[in-house]
Amino acid sequence: MKILLTGAAGFIGSHTFTQLASRGDEVVAIDNINDYYDPRLKYARLREMGFAPDEADWEMNIVANKRYRQCQFIRMDIKDSDKMDKLFGRYHFDMVMNFAAQAGVRYSIANPYTYSLSNLQGFLNVLECCRRHHVPSLVFASSSSVYGMNTKVPFSESDKTDTPVSLYAATKKADELMAHCYSKLYGLKTVGLRYFTVYGPWGRPDMAPMLFARAIDRGEEIKVFNGGDMIRDFTYIDDIVAGTMLVADNIDRLAMSPEGVSYNIFNIGCAHPVKLMDFIDEMERAMGTQAKLKFMPMQPGDVYRTQADVSKLERSVGYEPRVMLHEGIARFIEWYKSDQNPLKA
Repeated sequence: MKILLTGAAGFIGSHTFTQLASRGDEVVAIDNINDYYDPRLKYARLREMGFAPDEADWEMNIVANKRYRQCQFIRMDIKDSDKMDKLFGRYHFDMVMNFAAQAGVRYSIANPYTYSLSNLQGFLNVLECCRRHHVPSLVFASSSSVYGMNTKVPFSESDKTDTPVSLYAATKKADELMAHCYSKLYGLKTVGLRYFTVYGPWGRPDMAPMLFARAIDRGEEIKVFNGGDMIRDFTYIDDIVAGTMLVADNIDRLAMSPEGVSYNIFNIGCAHPVKLMDFIDEMERAMGTQAKLKFMPMQPGDVYRTQADVSKLERSVGYEPRVMLHEGIARFIEWYKSDQNPLKA
């Protein structure tokens, strides 16, 4: 299968690439390698994927993979409609897997226009290119943040998602609505995946695991928001990718809503939420050092609790999260301390 993978130098994208490439899929991986966080991590991920970082640094340069000969990388931005159209015209993809987006809840408070460009205009370019070039199916990353002010737990795909508490969440909900529109109008098979608090090796440095590990390593304070009274459905990256692959491999069957539109939404989480302080305790044990805590109030855009109801995906494709927090944190810290991590203290 010939697949376009956007956001390939990102956390979820890079892990998904390895799964696709290792089983023989022909993958064209793209990423704009922006500086939202330290690009050294993105280039290190590309090296781990089999691409030469110095070659990947050139915009629009087609980079061959050293390990998977059927795969290529191109540095480009989904916001560029002309270049996207030429890319689709050249490769004739069987599927698009879209992970490209401006991430981060708190960053959206101070940088709103970045989100409208990447998450709205960029995603619209993906949809339009799928339509114009007759790509049959699209898998795209949504987020658990769309549940917003919903207080019913666990969060189910049928729950209301019209009360976002951050612009990031609003753009992800808008992506879901746009995808539904294109499925209804043009028959594009689309499945959106609401990911829940992903962590693991090669994770983003702006997320809690990397922030906490670095602070503990340096003897610095960890900012603990809402006085530590927060609950998250931390989901290990291997379980996220396993669920994503199950959806991609079964999209012809899964992309069908009760209304008869070739569109669907699934949660992918661990379904075993933990208190933030318990998460920090696991980090301390894995690193063998006690953290210095600075308790802070709840931040704008944050929610108190996330918890995934994954029964829909379980019934549909047999999804079952396997990596519990103790094991996942141990694996993450082992990577964090290794020479693979270009950002370790």
